[in-house]
Amino acid sequence: MSETLLTQDGEGVRTLTFNRPEKKNAFTHAMYEAATEALLRAGMEDSVRVVLLTGAGGTFTAGNDIGDFLERPPAGEDSAVFRFLRALVNHDKPIVAAVDGPAVGIGTTMLLHCDYVVASERARFVMPFINLGVCPEGASSLLLPRNAGMTLASELLMFGEPFDAATAQRAGFVSRVVPDAQLMEVAGERARALAAKPTEALKVTKRLLREPLRAEVNATLRREGAEFVKRLNSDEAREAFLAFMNRKAK
Repeated sequence: MSETLLTQDGEGVRTLTFNRPEKKNAFTHAMYEAATEALLRAGMEDSVRVVLLTGAGGTFTAGNDIGDFLERPPAGEDSAVFRFLRALVNHDKPIVAAVDGPAVGIGTTMLLHCDYVVASERARFVMPFINLGVCPEGASSLLLPRNAGMTLASELLMFGEPFDAATAQRAGFVSRVVPDAQLMEVAGERARALAAKPTEALKVTKRLLREPLRAEVNATLRREGAEFVKRLNSDEAREAFLAFMNRKAK
């Protein structure tokens, strides 16, 4: 697919690896486009029964590459980041994630749309939207309160502070926490176990689980996206992003 998105197939599992370790796998516009295309292609190929998402170099993803993001900010529903989220939300095959190290911003919210998430003990999560003067994305404002309860969801989204894998499991979007060295072994075994199930029965089961909320999730993606674009143009966001870039330059 791309040097920054590696693809590997085996035993019905397509592994997509975010591969920009020198930048902690931070997403660029091109990476979002490549990941969206990879998800759509996996959905169409009969040989692929399960998708496994992971990151290279001991990091899941640091979220958006802020420099690239500010050069090409999302301007509407057709923006690359929103197309990627819709591809995740509407995927009809099981998606497994193996999370090691940092999972920042969309690196956390994308997990709400995965069907099984394995995290290493050193995995760290954060949804820092409020600190950047923006708002939640990825339908996290809908799904996180449903999974975690309003109290924990409010804490994680309103403070925007990092939290550990045990908290992510308590919040309902991490299925299992394992020792660091066992992450890919366990995630691979779980993905292959799903791939060995009857294919159509698996797709129907996922549809029955996800379909009741799918329209609401897609509507929330649109609402959040519109607010996110507005917030990006606010004085608060401009000041927060400038402060972030200045800290990064030091």
